Amino acid sequence: MLGLVIVVFFGSIAVSGKMILSGSNNSSLPIELTTRLDKLWQIAQEALNDKKYLRAEKALLMILHVDEKNASAYNRLGILYAKQKEYSDAIECFEIAQSLEPSATSLHNVGLIYYETGDYEKSAIAFEQALSLDDKSSARLIAYAQTQEKLGNHKKEVELLEKAIKIELHNNNKPTPKIMNMIADAYEKTGKKELADRIHEKLARLILTSQNTSVEKNRKDKVNKKTETNKKNKLVM
Repeated sequence: MLGLVIVVFFGSIAVSGKMILSGSNNSSLPIELTTRLDKLWQIAQEALNDKKYLRAEKALLMILHVDEKNASAYNRLGILYAKQKEYSDAIECFEIAQSLEPSATSLHNVGLIYYETGDYEKSAIAFEQALSLDDKSSARLIAYAQTQEKLGNHKKEVELLEKAIKIELHNNNKPTPKIMNMIADAYEKTGKKELADRIHEKLARLILTSQNTSVEKNRKDKVNKKTETNKKNKLVM
């Protein structure tokens, strides 16, 4: 289930733009070298987008040959290996990136991969470390909650999901049906059946309203199409 999430998430966090050499000032580099590095960075991004993974890997490794401490390049390599389900290599790259430039994103990526491979204990540790750096991401809280669900820690799962929902509401976003189903199931597992039932009832009403809205929209579209057809027919006559 989370495999698709991994690919989508990794794709969304890819760093865009030109590569910046760690600990270097690009303006002090020869113009030819700077131009070549920028080109390699562009090749890597385009190759990743086109799923030409070997080409992307070669470009990134060439970048790292010049700057072996570039965290962004290691992070991108991790994305590449994760897309190919080469999880051990992906973890190694993300951990190197994390050691060079500590970030919640690299730790989150590691957590997702450990989850995908069924190592929920390590997944939980990675998510917890990521949240210690940035606890304002509802997606990160939800991913950690999924790990806690696998570990059977349903009280912790509820706590994380409640925080995620608060963040979504604070950002003026409505919690998705998926999140609401998750927290309803978690409430049920922790003995809060009344709360779970209320959420399931609310979701059922939302689904029914959505279906009715869709039916009404289709009806109006058909009426409008018929009206337009009649108008054209009258013009022809």
